[in-house]
Amino acid sequence: MKPASRLDRLLWPLSLLYSAAVRARVWCYRCAIFRTRKLPGTVISVGNLTVGGTGKTPMVLWIAARLAGEGKHTAILTRGYRGTTDAGAQGEPQSDEIALLRARLTGKVKIGVGADRHKIGEVLARHGTDWFVLDDGFQHLNLARDADIVLVDATDPFGGGATLPAGRLREPISALRRASIVVITRSVQAPAPAIEAMVRRYTRSPIFYATTKLKNVLRVPQLVVAMPQQDWPRARFAAFCGIGNPPAFFEDLRRWGFQVLGERSFADHHVYSAPEMVELERMAHNCGADALLCTEKDVWNLRHVVFTSVPVYCCRISLELPVEEFSDAITKAISRRREGTAR
Repeated sequence: MKPASRLDRLLWPLSLLYSAAVRARVWCYRCAIFRTRKLPGTVISVGNLTVGGTGKTPMVLWIAARLAGEGKHTAILTRGYRGTTDAGAQGEPQSDEIALLRARLTGKVKIGVGADRHKIGEVLARHGTDWFVLDDGFQHLNLARDADIVLVDATDPFGGGATLPAGRLREPISALRRASIVVITRSVQAPAPAIEAMVRRYTRSPIFYATTKLKNVLRVPQLVVAMPQQDWPRARFAAFCGIGNPPAFFEDLRRWGFQVLGERSFADHHVYSAPEMVELERMAHNCGADALLCTEKDVWNLRHVVFTSVPVYCCRISLELPVEEFSDAITKAISRRREGTAR
């Protein structure tokens, strides 16, 4: 895709250099010039092609909970957002995503946090873990995996068609050839069949559609169910979030039937301050909202603020996709990868 704006044209040569460097790196791993390390167990990677939010955390939650529910000794391996926990330690929550994973999977799934995910995985393996979910793992090529699940956000599928810095692609679209399974997320918000046709240019792997399902509306900070479903359309909200794709969240709220009278977005992983909460409360008052509404991930970045006059609620979500078919596709992908390695 050719650059559109003047800034894009200026950045285009850098994107070409970036793409060449990425391809060279992948080639070095494929030819064993760079070392790929293995864990003593099964590794399922969840990743994407673009920067920003594509629904990786809900997918990681879905897979980890599914594996744990089947009685498998499961752990999530994640770098964390700008987090560097000592290798092998589970540590304290380093980011909103890690805190969310721990809260949702308490006692069911171990979580290893740190840059050296192989070393952390080895420590967890010595304590009985033999199934690993690799968070944001598609580009983490120095760790071998048995299945690569790649998410494509229907609202921004190919990052403007260019790699960084002119676009938002972390790799060229052709990297989809490495995918074991492709999941088109937020599939009701854009023409998913057209996106599938584009994906099909690069891979014959199974393609699934996933939508974001609202499970509950929780009161913050208690995280207790505080609003029955029949009351959702009657409540008037001012919405805010600090996630990778704010427009998709606001669109989801309207799709779920909420009255959204005001919106405010922050940078991904934004930690809220007391003055910002005052501004959000003022926004709610000014637009006639009864309460503030955010994502469950935002809750962990509100831990150090005081809630005053305006109630705050959060949305607990999950991914909705064909459970048995998707689980079967993962099993087959693992078998294919292992058969290919054994040859």
